Amino acid sequence: MSKTQERTSTPSASGVPQQGHPAGPIAPPRVSARRRRPGVIALSLALIAAGGAGVAVLLLQVGNRTEVVTVVRDVQVGQVVTEDDLGKASIALDPSVKAVRGNDMDSVVGKRAAVELKPGSLLAPSQVTKDSLVKAGEQLVPIGLKPEQVPATALVPGQKVQLVHVPAQGQADTDKTSNTPPETIDGRVVKASSAAPGTGIVVVDVATTADDGPTAAAWVSAGTLRLILAAPDGN
Repeated sequence: MSKTQERTSTPSASGVPQQGHPAGPIAPPRVSARRRRPGVIALSLALIAAGGAGVAVLLLQVGNRTEVVTVVRDVQVGQVVTEDDLGKASIALDPSVKAVRGNDMDSVVGKRAAVELKPGSLLAPSQVTKDSLVKAGEQLVPIGLKPEQVPATALVPGQKVQLVHVPAQGQADTDKTSNTPPETIDGRVVKASSAAPGTGIVVVDVATTADDGPTAAAWVSAGTLRLILAAPDGN
């Protein structure tokens, strides 16, 4: 009579059950739960909210862009503004900024620059004028200046100057003795040319009153006129 013998699995030396013998249940590895930090969560939410607000502002700015007139070339004071001097750009414009709108470009073409216009800047309505720099009751006196008579400071349209009468040598000695101050005429630069090749002479158009124009022209003809820059406040 045979007896059924029960077989039990015996582990090998490595601890792994021998092949062909069923192994017992293996417990899953224990994983420690990650601790949630409230401060980190709050910071993450704040960053997400800030990013969303930034995107919203950007979308609003993109959606409210205005086409404005820009300056693309140098334009001197008194120079007539042409269409080639201007361009257009679409920007998010603050309501406090006064700029010529793109559809109003034709209204400024043909006017004169009231100030010096620089490329890359927005064009404001106050920067152009329909008036000439030579006003009613004024005269324009051209004055040729030798290189040593040209100020180191650039002469620009609108700059205030004084025309000084420098008498001849003999008369100058007499004036020094009598302490007589030189005669002067107030003027305003309308245009200054570049130095002429070879001679270096610069021609400056100066606006004076109608009464002083002939006197200044006579000083120029006699070679007794000198031009000096006036103080910024005109005094």
